Amino acid sequence: MALIITDECINCDVCEPECPNNAISQGDEIYVIDASKCTECVGHFDTPQCREVCPVDCIPQDPAHVETHDQLMAKFTKLTAK
Repeated sequence: MALIITDECINCDVCEPECPNNAISQGDEIYVIDASKCTECVGHFDTPQCREVCPVDCIPQDPAHVETHDQLMAKFTKLTAK
């Protein structure tokens, strides 16, 4: 499943540059994750990099975008196809 940034976000700016899919951007008040681009770093890293660097632990899985590992890998393949 894709990840989501909760309103506990402190806009520290560390998650955005860590996302290999450019799925994180500044929203109106906090950072947001584009579920169509989020693969939870499947295909790039063993763990979601945004979660690794988040100092307030505000990036849970998004229950509105449930995806299996295989679906995340397929999304990664599509996003990285040239």
